Amino acid sequence: MSAPVNIIVGSHVWVEDPVQAWVDAEVSKINGDKVHVCTTDGKTVISNISKVFPKDNEAPPGGVDDMTKLSYLHEPGVLHNLAARYELNEIYTYTGNILIAINPFQRLPHLYDTHMMEQYKGAGFGELSPHVFAVADVAYRAMINEGKSNSILVSGESGAGKTETTKMLMRYLAYLGGRSGVEGRTVEQQVLESNPVLEAFGNAKTIRNNNSSRFGKFVEIQFDNKGRISGAAIRTYLLERSRVCQISDPERNYHCFYFLCAAPAEEKEKYKLGSPSSFHYLNQSKCCELDGVDDAHEYLATRRAMDVLGISEDEQEAIFRVVAAILHLGNIEFAKGEEFDSSVIKDEKSRFHLNVTAELLKCNATSLEDALIKRVMVTPEEVITRTLDPDAAVGSRDALAKTIYSRLFDWLVEKINNSIGQDPNSKSIIGVLDIYGFESFKFNSFEQFCINFTNEKLQQHFNQHVFKMEQEEYTKEEINWSYIEFIDNQDVLDLIEKKPGGIISLLDEACMFPKSTHETFAQKLYQTFKNNKRFIKPKLSRTSFTISHYAGEVTYLADLFLDKNKDYVVAEHRDVMTASECSFVASLFPPSRDDSSKSSKFSSIGSRFKLQLQSLMETLNSTEPHYIRCVKPNNALRPSIFENINIMQQLRCGGVLEAIRISCAGYPTRRTFYDFLNRFGVLAPEILDGNSDDKVACQMILDKMGMKGSQIGKTKVFLRAGQMAELDARRAKVLGNAARIIQGQIRTHIARREFIELRQAAIRVQSNLRGILSSL
Repeated sequence: MSAPVNIIVGSHVWVEDPVQAWVDAEVSKINGDKVHVCTTDGKTVISNISKVFPKDNEAPPGGVDDMTKLSYLHEPGVLHNLAARYELNEIYTYTGNILIAINPFQRLPHLYDTHMMEQYKGAGFGELSPHVFAVADVAYRAMINEGKSNSILVSGESGAGKTETTKMLMRYLAYLGGRSGVEGRTVEQQVLESNPVLEAFGNAKTIRNNNSSRFGKFVEIQFDNKGRISGAAIRTYLLERSRVCQISDPERNYHCFYFLCAAPAEEKEKYKLGSPSSFHYLNQSKCCELDGVDDAHEYLATRRAMDVLGISEDEQEAIFRVVAAILHLGNIEFAKGEEFDSSVIKDEKSRFHLNVTAELLKCNATSLEDALIKRVMVTPEEVITRTLDPDAAVGSRDALAKTIYSRLFDWLVEKINNSIGQDPNSKSIIGVLDIYGFESFKFNSFEQFCINFTNEKLQQHFNQHVFKMEQEEYTKEEINWSYIEFIDNQDVLDLIEKKPGGIISLLDEACMFPKSTHETFAQKLYQTFKNNKRFIKPKLSRTSFTISHYAGEVTYLADLFLDKNKDYVVAEHRDVMTASECSFVASLFPPSRDDSSKSSKFSSIGSRFKLQLQSLMETLNSTEPHYIRCVKPNNALRPSIFENINIMQQLRCGGVLEAIRISCAGYPTRRTFYDFLNRFGVLAPEILDGNSDDKVACQMILDKMGMKGSQIGKTKVFLRAGQMAELDARRAKVLGNAARIIQGQIRTHIARREFIELRQAAIRVQSNLRGILSSL
């Protein structure tokens, strides 16, 4: 196999490195498909030519603000550009209409002040430096000018900065659509003020993030016909209920538990609370405190935020009584009873926590005990009371804790929405979606699978829209291309031929999971839950788990397990809660419908999740989407570190690399006429005499170079995969030959000048000799 024309001896290239992902080097030798390169640190590396990518030595040292301006849209080019900008604290970079936001892990207040908002107000997209405000502004202007609802999707893995980015979006939209001089709190203020409460009860520390949203949030901001905010609604998706009862080290449970344990002494005494390490639901992890976070201060801040949202003192007192009750509930332990498969309260310590739980929930302690360890079965003949063994009693206890907490969270969201108020006459909205953080652990909670599944569905939506935008670009430029034409890798073509849906389906599969292998989502699902007696492994062979069947298996197995995992409110739990003397507690368990059918007794997590996801996708499909991809530079939460491999994996997992065609299969390089002529005019200087317009001159250069398949649009030159590198290689040869000719002429000139000087010196010597001889 001979070397392709775009890689030659002397070419500056990027070569793979196991530590840094990519390092720059110079080609010293090419032998068939093997390339010998010398890296900048003096090492010699031998690589396959398909793993070597051309480097643009003319790229600006500080990077470019839009990566579609790069000469080479491949992984090393993207990473080098992002790293160069990050070093300059330029955390935002465009990729066409996509904004990539790299978490700086430090405060940059100058980027978000009122002056900065004023700069971006009404500015055309791309006129100013990339910024989250620019995305919000273009969504707002599109809504005003076109009368169509817009949405902004903020995606990224846990710790990438989605929640903070969402806050900045909300702040800027409030700046654009807010109303000054009105009495009381405006809608936009109330939306912003809801964040502390939602974060306290819906966020937690995970392995990758100290403030990870463990629920999805879609904020629907409503506008009147003058572009002013007139209402809002917050929709939440699938709170991670399992975290209430089970956490891994070094994670934390929901923030509110730790805030309450750090409350003033009189309140801790009232709720009979101690340190977090004294509660089972918190001490499963050794991490009880967060660096830089004062839980006592955050508790008071949460109470103040509740005041602002109109949550009364009585309601706040009831809320934190429920939070404390959940902690005490988790400390109730069970031992074997005298009868077979029965259980009893383990000891006096457990009974103490049982009594405190009942006191806080204002329910009968005996009834609560029975609800935890007994079940009543009604048959046509009789009523049967059966007891639960200790393991089942623990499951009953945890189920009650999860149900109480999830219903408390739902109550808070509903209260916030009622406080904000909605505008039934609004015709346009801007929706801001802060979706769950993508994570994949050795053992994933059921909700985490649903979270990842949601991210995958959103990724499909993202890819399809990006491809649509790209096709519109080709149409606008009046060229006859489609994105699928740029896929020239034979392996990819083989897969496309075998799979209906073409490249979109293929790329959906490629970005499902980080480092995707045949150990797919379906396999992970099975491995995690294979010991669950309610989960039945589907009849699929190991060979079924291939990339060409990937998406189908994911959907099938996810649906299978979602339907199997029934989550229902235990009748005994409901009875004891609705009998509470506290109206707030009772309101969390409204009476069930009078329906004897089996379906009414079961509230499936899977069914709710699928309905929520369906509703979300319908909303997004009815809006014009805009995308912000949040990325974290490293896993150490340190601003000075930029890990190439970490960044690359996030972009690949998020579909960004695939969506903008950053791969060895190529990406259509597009250059404006001026840029193209400025760079490649040296290849045909004879036609740049000023008699041809730029478009004709560009076409003449392409014809002279024999560039088949490239096209000239209305304003740009479109090159196929590798053609940019080929032109650069030819340009380098022309410039190299010119340099050698010039050097040769210089050497000749120097030689002639030296000869003349020597001759003149010899004449002077001869003249001097004659003079000396004549004097003798």
